[in-house]
Amino acid sequence: MSTFTYQIDPDEPTALGLLVLQADERLERDFRVLLPKDAALFVSRVPSYPEVTPETLQSMASHLTGSAQMLPEAAQYAAVGYGCTSGTAQIGPGQIEALVKAGVTTPAVTEPVSALIAACQHLDARRLTFLSPYVASVSDRLRAVLAENGIDTPVFGSFDEGEEAKVARITPESIVEAAVALAEQADTDALFLSCTNLRGVEAGPEIARQIGRPVLSSNLVLAWHMCQLAGLHPPKLDHSTS
Repeated sequence: MSTFTYQIDPDEPTALGLLVLQADERLERDFRVLLPKDAALFVSRVPSYPEVTPETLQSMASHLTGSAQMLPEAAQYAAVGYGCTSGTAQIGPGQIEALVKAGVTTPAVTEPVSALIAACQHLDARRLTFLSPYVASVSDRLRAVLAENGIDTPVFGSFDEGEEAKVARITPESIVEAAVALAEQADTDALFLSCTNLRGVEAGPEIARQIGRPVLSSNLVLAWHMCQLAGLHPPKLDHSTS
């Protein structure tokens, strides 16, 4: 047997951890496009249910620490994100941070809700047109959390869907049509496309072109906020400038 010596590469790229729902088909694909080349993305999955209800969203809390523990231990994570907008509203950002940090060492944990609030502060946006794929009962808690943080959602629309597999397959054309129709109802500061499993990154630029206002989506704000926290060059925040 021959034994060889080797060198350790000291210049590892900045590591980001991402906890993605078992049912999510969009978030990883969008992050591969949104993140800068000097970011190393590591992904773990969170058990989730095919049907989206307040109860199934809340139940994910019991899996977050275990999911975080499945990220490669040797990587040093500059930030870790939990990829569920409505789940964050149900569980709470503070509890999510504690549960994730119980499973992985990182100085920063974020999720789409904290990321959206940070993005709205960055854009000075206080009134959002809000498009969700889910039934209203799922979005009610999220809208309440935003209101508690000074962000009103006076215009709300939904595809009234409760099945994740169908949410992931809503066409960008359908999203554009619904969002533009909603935007005509009131002159808000920006439009938000909620849900990490929605094709908002694809639909966002065309919506922004038609309505002439900033368009944000769950995946865009999460990627932007994680990069900000990690000291990486973030993607352009507003889809209208993508």
